[in-house]
Amino acid sequence: MEYVFLLFAFMCGLGVKLVGIPPMVGYLAAGFILNAMGYGMNDNLQEIANLGITIMLFTIGLKLNVKDLSKREVWLGSIAHTTLWVAVGSVVLIAMGLLLSAATGAMDWQSAALIAFALSFSSTVCVIKVLEESGESKTRHGRLAIGILVMQDVFAVVFMVAVTGKLPSVWALGLLAVIPALPVINRVIDRSGHGELLPLTGFVLALGGYHVFDLVNIKGDLGALLVGMLLARHTKAVELAKSLLTFKDLFLIGFFLSIGLTALPDLNMLILAGAVSLLLPIKAAMYFGLFTMLRLRARTSYLTSLVLSNYSEFGLIVGALAVSLGMLQEQWLVVLALAVSISFVITSLLYRNSHGRYVRIKSAITPYERDKRLPEDIYPSIDNAEFLVIGMGRVGLGAYRSLSKLVDSRVIGMDADRQKTKRLREEGLNIICGDGEDIDLWDNLNITNARLVLLALPSIEDAINITRQLKFAGYTGKVAAIARYEDEVNELLAHGVDKVFNFFTEAGLGFAEESLAYVHANQDVIVPAK
Repeated sequence: MEYVFLLFAFMCGLGVKLVGIPPMVGYLAAGFILNAMGYGMNDNLQEIANLGITIMLFTIGLKLNVKDLSKREVWLGSIAHTTLWVAVGSVVLIAMGLLLSAATGAMDWQSAALIAFALSFSSTVCVIKVLEESGESKTRHGRLAIGILVMQDVFAVVFMVAVTGKLPSVWALGLLAVIPALPVINRVIDRSGHGELLPLTGFVLALGGYHVFDLVNIKGDLGALLVGMLLARHTKAVELAKSLLTFKDLFLIGFFLSIGLTALPDLNMLILAGAVSLLLPIKAAMYFGLFTMLRLRARTSYLTSLVLSNYSEFGLIVGALAVSLGMLQEQWLVVLALAVSISFVITSLLYRNSHGRYVRIKSAITPYERDKRLPEDIYPSIDNAEFLVIGMGRVGLGAYRSLSKLVDSRVIGMDADRQKTKRLREEGLNIICGDGEDIDLWDNLNITNARLVLLALPSIEDAINITRQLKFAGYTGKVAAIARYEDEVNELLAHGVDKVFNFFTEAGLGFAEESLAYVHANQDVIVPAK
């Protein structure tokens, strides 16, 4: 049976990808089609879905800086948005109940507040998936969105305790023992090497965190997240997260299928789900208004609001709990599942063109910015740079170091990861923090002296977007980029990149040239006679 689900998910995912739609949309559609064909959820698929969420939250933790949660825009923004949304959402849902009474049935204030609260959460799965596919999980807006999601996880724990009366066990205090145990865990990760044992170590740690927290009556998903956060400073944290990437994406297919397999809707439920989905612009507008009030730039506020404007899988948990306690009609569980699915599709489609859309609406939303900037939003300076390397991964850092030996201080590196840039600056490197897809950044940087921009980025979509932003900003120099596959080379060249290097091919060529030079150098050595 699981093979049938997987095969159908593959067919739907491939089908939508061929027309330029993210595969996630196909997986959601596959769940509803399978449901209509008479298939239902089973325990094995649910386990796969749960495993995918657990691994995903663990990898989020590995990339998360705890200091991000202490920022005012994170904790105050999330609290203010939840409070405001529940208040406004309750009123709107009561009004909806009066207009669509045949579909909604009786709608009192308690039911309206519960549904509004269920819809206040943004989907961790959808947001992280969208951010990772676009390579933006460590950008300013990406880190802000993830911080909001973590705060919402905390709200979820508080809600579960308040509604069920199920307090954490007294043994929960024993969880503090993980702090002195960190050196031992770090040594285990060090000894796990770089092969198949490394992802297995990740599985053990993620599932261990889940089950330990679950044993003491705390949300297991939160345990996986917190364990990942505790290990985020380890030198192999990034490598560990990458080793789990394929497994996480595979298991999350089960999650997307499970939403569609939850229940089969009727016409009234479809109407209600559509009406609830119409509230998404209000949700996004609230986020945007709050973020700009907290002095975030318009672009950051816009992108964060857009990626968070969806409903969460946690809404289904709230709905199921409310139904089991007799606080909500059973039909709302199906409506919430449909609304969550629709919101996933909307977010994944709208965010794909978000950067280009910002260029078009920039003049309309920048007036909402506050005059005083937050320290993180002050633009850097690169007035004398002739060579700019964007992306300080292994390839980008290698290119930066090689260029620095040739042209000294005229080369500058740039990366969107603030922690990485800080660490590299401490090592004496000339690195600035910036998001290359930010047109405002290029409008405020003096790039008149720049002759060459190197795009050392894993995503060709990011490279294409940055090339476009550079042209908009009046850049007249050359652009070089890297690619992993031959079809990517042609696509980058078609979008204005001047030179593209297939780094697998170039690595082999460099390896051969260096080895040949070494052989020739040794042949030239005159061995003295005995």
